[in-house]
Amino acid sequence: MATEGLVPITRAYLARYYDKYPLPPLPDAATALADRLRAISAALALAAAAPITPDEELLEKEANGIPAHKIDENLWKNREQMEEILLLLNKSRRPLQQRSTAEDTETFIILDDVETKLKDMLKKLEQFQIKNADNVFNTVMTYMPQDFRGTLIRQQRERSERNKQAEVDALVNAGGSIRDRYALLWKQQMDRRVQLAQLGSATGVYKTLVRYLVGVPQVLLDFIRQINDDNGPMEEQRERYGPALYTLTKLVLAIRLYLHVSLARYGQRKIEKDDIAVLQQAVVIYTEEFEKFTEFIGEVFVNAPFFISAEDAGAESRNNDDYKETIIPAGKTHEVILSVEAVNSYIAWDFSLQQGALNMVLDIGFHVEYISPSGQKTLILPYRRYEADQGNFCTVSAGSYKLVWDNSYSSFFKKSLRYKVDAVPPVVAPAEPAAEP
Repeated sequence: MATEGLVPITRAYLARYYDKYPLPPLPDAATALADRLRAISAALALAAAAPITPDEELLEKEANGIPAHKIDENLWKNREQMEEILLLLNKSRRPLQQRSTAEDTETFIILDDVETKLKDMLKKLEQFQIKNADNVFNTVMTYMPQDFRGTLIRQQRERSERNKQAEVDALVNAGGSIRDRYALLWKQQMDRRVQLAQLGSATGVYKTLVRYLVGVPQVLLDFIRQINDDNGPMEEQRERYGPALYTLTKLVLAIRLYLHVSLARYGQRKIEKDDIAVLQQAVVIYTEEFEKFTEFIGEVFVNAPFFISAEDAGAESRNNDDYKETIIPAGKTHEVILSVEAVNSYIAWDFSLQQGALNMVLDIGFHVEYISPSGQKTLILPYRRYEADQGNFCTVSAGSYKLVWDNSYSSFFKKSLRYKVDAVPPVVAPAEPAAEP
């Protein structure tokens, strides 16, 4: 396999790349406004007659604490806080207040503006995460063998994501809170990270899959195994760009804390004119700077040096692995039997006919049968003649599957068949490689 020219993907190498992309600093007001909102919230809470609730105590602890270290965890935390704030600001949940003064009307206008800005930012963040996940997954897939095996990985990804979404839907339908939902989403993200490391080290369910995916450059397996290590390449990313994101996380937590205390505890009676001005300024800075941050890291990360071209990874040579060749005489067949021990396994094939000296267009019959443990045969794929074909299906029963290439109809011409087949036990491929963000 031609893998010459691949640069080992290391933290030091990324550091040299990131030197070219310094992150513009956040305005000092981002920290000052977070401090101001926390101070206002503390004063309001102190003046409240009602005791603090466990949820409020947890929120206060988060707002005054140290944000998570991982970049992607902070992105999820920002999404969670924006959703919580929007729930607070939802008109149907706001305490009914008579707009008796111009100041009350102005407060409602500002809260509407805050709601609009955060809704827009939440949508942009969701799209950013989806786009980034797809970019990383598609880049990893670039290095996978370009045959039915790549299709298998994509199908397994889709199945895995459907299962994860069903898990989230079940939680929501059971009355789970926003916090519960994001705790589950982060757990799922960490599960993807574990799966990615297993793929890179060929452990767990991936021991069979990596054998099946012969042809993946070792440098890619090394990359996905170590990419999220505490001292791996992503640690350089965290040190360079994490502090700005941590500041924004603390700001959105402070915004939520203030709104919770002023709206949930006091029903808007404690929103003073000076305080609402601080809130408005904080939301403007938060949404503007958060959008700049995601745009910046999106451009930097997608062009990072671990996204090297498929040509440099030896794409041409990897298509030749695991193929077998055989001659099928005229009037004869060639059969391969694959044993399957579990349902939801995959039977996959890829074959083509090699043209003879006469350069004639040749074809061959092909069909697939299932043979039960009792010996009963069931046609799975009907007979059809092909010059070449590639396909796979998910099994619904354990037993034996027989793939048959049929040249019995030919009286004169032998066929030179080049093929690759395999049976893969059920695995869950990485739904999205969880490289940050």
